[in-house]
Amino acid sequence: MSAVSIGPARSTMARNETVTHSWFVVDAGGHIVGRLATQIATVLMGKHRPDYTPHVDTGDYVVVLNAHLIRFSGKSLAHDTHPQFTQKFLWKQYQRYTGYPSGRKLTSAATMLEKAPERILHEAVRRMLPKNKLGGQMLKKLKIYCSDEHTHQAQNPQPFPEYLLPPA
Repeated sequence: MSAVSIGPARSTMARNETVTHSWFVVDAGGHIVGRLATQIATVLMGKHRPDYTPHVDTGDYVVVLNAHLIRFSGKSLAHDTHPQFTQKFLWKQYQRYTGYPSGRKLTSAATMLEKAPERILHEAVRRMLPKNKLGGQMLKKLKIYCSDEHTHQAQNPQPFPEYLLPPA
């Protein structure tokens, strides 16, 4: 009778050459910014996949539609153009630096919603990704649009998995 050696379970580590990236499309209309951003960041990093490896970009591409219809949590307010305008749009501030002394610029979320609504979700996702070169590569796989249409039909994007969507 031969001895069968039972060793530790083998696990596989993904490599850049073996990873295949999928495309997902999600409608952001009516979703809360932070809750949707965490799920998008999870898919961009690849943490939803069984072959997730921290030092390899195993994430998938995400196409976000209707970015102008996102909302923040909080008390609802009446607004002319945005149906789900809340108080947080008024007091939430985004800051950037020009690079010059006293070059700090503050912008409210309400102003950013008017000028560049896709930037609200872009900044939320960017802050949830790693702060290194790999995080920059992951962020390039995020495509945000303020309409129902996108230019990535050739990639055949699948609907965002239901178990990854935040509760409504």
